[in-house]
Amino acid sequence: MKTDIDVTRSYPHPIEKVWAALTSAEALAAWLMPNDFVAEAGREFTFHTRPRPGFDGTVHCRVLELEPPTRMVWSWAGGKLDTTVTFTLSEDAPGHTTLRMRQLGFQGLAAQLTRRILESGWIKMYGGRFPAYLDRGSDPGPDTDRGPNANPGPSADPAPDNDCERS
Repeated sequence: MKTDIDVTRSYPHPIEKVWAALTSAEALAAWLMPNDFVAEAGREFTFHTRPRPGFDGTVHCRVLELEPPTRMVWSWAGGKLDTTVTFTLSEDAPGHTTLRMRQLGFQGLAAQLTRRILESGWIKMYGGRFPAYLDRGSDPGPDTDRGPNANPGPSADPAPDNDCERS
């Protein structure tokens, strides 16, 4: 049984621009969810989305590691979910960056349902909203329900408040 989410995407943008989209509260709010993020190791922050059964709509996070501009690790907890999210960036050629996002720690049967919902959302997010944000450098659209598990169905746990869908 798969127990993690692993999404890798390449973008025609310099590593600094991709890093900035991952480490700015305003950028994260534009393509992921409203938040109070500060790029500082040890810093706690939250994401907010629409509540769902068993989930109050708040994802509690902490910056566990920060190595600009190549690596960042967050704790990610909400509802019954307690995971880590790791972002790794590499510049493949000048102006071209590969982003790998891994979310680990899905334990138990209920967490597997949440993992499937989040995985679908993260895939779409990193294939849609995130590159749109990078291309425009601003909010990629008028969506009001954003997050990796936007439109997740009736029993989603920690759902970001943006159209986070992953690939």
